[in-house]
Amino acid sequence: MAKVPSVRSAVIAASGLVGGYGVARWTRKRQLGGVVLAAAGATAAQQWRQQAGGKAAGALTVAYVAAFAGSHPLAKKIGAWPAVFGVAAAVALTSWAVADRHA
Repeated sequence: MAKVPSVRSAVIAASGLVGGYGVARWTRKRQLGGVVLAAAGATAAQQWRQQAGGKAAGALTVAYVAAFAGSHPLAKKIGAWPAVFGVAAAVALTSWAVADRHA
């Protein structure tokens, strides 16, 4: 039986999106936000691969990047924080459904 990670990939992915935006906004250094976003994404992707396999990990990684990209135009319509929280919730739910609930 595979060891269940102590922090679920859904939490890591959502935290990467929210934390990346928060760090970029509060430090005014987009690169630092990108580091947070990338580190969380890589960590989540590793767990996705272990829990659900390579194809699922690839699809979830695409969803993570698409959520990041999609939050920008969405922010123009509903505001930055609501957009970030919305895409983070969507990624977390998808991550849980595809990988975490099977672990």
